[in-house]
Parts: sequence; structure tokens; C-alpha cells
Amino acid sequence: QVQLVESGGGLVQAGGSLRLSCAASGRTFTSHRMGWFRQGPGKEREFVAAISSRTGGTTYYADSVKGRFTISRDNAKNTVYLQMNKLKPEDTAVYYCAAREIRTATQALHVDEMRGYDYWGQGTQVTVSS
Repeated sequence: QVQLVESGGGLVQAGGSLRLSCAASGRTFTSHRMGWFRQGPGKEREFVAAISSRTGGTTYYADSVKGRFTISRDNAKNTVYLQMNKLKPEDTAVYYCAAREIRTATQALHVDEMRGYDYWGQGTQVTVSS
């Protein structure tokens, strides 16, 4: 069982930056693929970014955030980060951290879909004012 706790959300002006953190419990953090999703007002939850397990050598991004957001992980701290730059009002959403332990090729599928993750945090609000 993995517990995820997000932090770092808040109110920021358009063009500004925020860094979200997600602290994970458990001793198997390195074997988990980590992801960020978001859910804006009246919208469905959508994929934002993901980072592969182990060394995090592979990252994935939604087209809407490419070039502005960066996902990273610190295995020594059991933490994954989402650095968000050049924020736009349309980035306003509750941001959720997600995790899946990857042991098989099948488990590695669906990296940009909610069904590709087994554990979820409670979310942190990000509001970007225009």
C-alpha cells in the first residue's frame, strides 16, 4: 500500500511558477511509476505528466504542458515534483499525484490514463489568475 500526499498548490498570477511535491510512503518508491493528473472546474480528470520507475529516465507530458512543466523524482526522499512555469489561467485545477508499481510490461501500459495508476493522493488546488 502506498500513500501519497501532495503539497505546493496555491494562487499565482498568469506567467508565474509553482512547484508541486508529492511525498510517498513505503519502501518501494523506486519501483513505482509516478504521474500527475489534474481536474479543472466542470472538467474530467486529465493526464499532465509521468515519470518512469527506477531512475526516472523517461518522462511523458500532455501536449498542453510540454515546454512549461517538468516532472522529476528524488528517490532518496520518496518524492516526485512537478515544476510548473509560464502558468496560464487554463492550468487552474486540482492536481493529483498517482502511482503504480511496475513489475511487468502489462503494468507499464496506459501511462497517460487513469487506469494506469493504482494509488492516488487527495489533490492540491492550483489557481492561476489572469
